Amino acid sequence: MVLPGDEISAELFPTPSNPSIPLKLGPGLRHTPPATITPTIAGTLCIDHRKNGIWVESNSGRYIAQTSDLVLAIVHHSSTDYYHCLISPQTPFALLPQLAFEGATKKTRPQLVSGSLIYARVSSASKHLEPELVCYNPSTGKSEGMGELKEGMVFDISLGMSRRLLMGRQKGDGGVVVLEEIAEKAAFEVAVGRNRRIWVNSGSVKETLLVGRAVQETDKEGLGMEEQRKVARRLLKGL
Repeated sequence: MVLPGDEISAELFPTPSNPSIPLKLGPGLRHTPPATITPTIAGTLCIDHRKNGIWVESNSGRYIAQTSDLVLAIVHHSSTDYYHCLISPQTPFALLPQLAFEGATKKTRPQLVSGSLIYARVSSASKHLEPELVCYNPSTGKSEGMGELKEGMVFDISLGMSRRLLMGRQKGDGGVVVLEEIAEKAAFEVAVGRNRRIWVNSGSVKETLLVGRAVQETDKEGLGMEEQRKVARRLLKGL
């Protein structure tokens, strides 16, 4: 655990296999030149050695948009060139250009309406400006799963659970395996938003609810890997 103002010792920094990878500071940390790093929120200090990243994880508090975050956004209204999207109750509407989709032109762009659910990436985030979104990877021009999400259901989760799911399976007891366990018996798809949301879609409402409940229970109870497997087996008996 770290508290705001604590100085992070260099001994805690990640040790990537490639020393040329620069240190990446994530949410909850501030850099004060030349080399002082301090938390801005209370939480758990998390380290990703592979990406040489370090950040503070906190389940409480509101979501603050960060560049490169994947988010689940809801279209509120549109203007001439933009869709104005809600990504959290406390955040100003995010701007999604109407041409920010794979291969989109004025003739082929998606025709989204109020209430449409979008999976997007934050392309720009600033304290003083509205966040901006895109629904494609600028490096490839491909959607890579982003765009409008139809059908399915959205479930609320914590900031910490969003981060854990987006990081994928981890070593030790901090990993999330409940989805893998359910996937052995049921077919479904998910999209995880850093803004405390997960979208689930499957062949039936019952299966969709099962997956969402499993993730929420894992999140709320702080379940370890073995406990997650037990939850998955228990819920699957009801199918």
